[in-house]
Amino acid sequence: MYILANVQALCEKKGISINELEQKLRFGKSTIRKWDNVSPTIDKLQAVANYFHVKVDRLLKKPEGVQ
Repeated sequence: MYILANVQALCEKKGISINELEQKLRFGKSTIRKWDNVSPTIDKLQAVANYFHVKVDRLLKKPEGVQ
């Protein structure tokens, strides 16, 4: 699963932390960090995608440079 890595990369590009993103989206603390082990709901994925103005597919695909 590449969701967490993709969200981290998008956060870095925007200059915010995952904690800040969780607060802006009104997610519980560490919700996104858990996505490394637990699949998120489509609603939460869509909220993150909307925040970054990307498609949900962008969050799911293998990041460039990762083997």
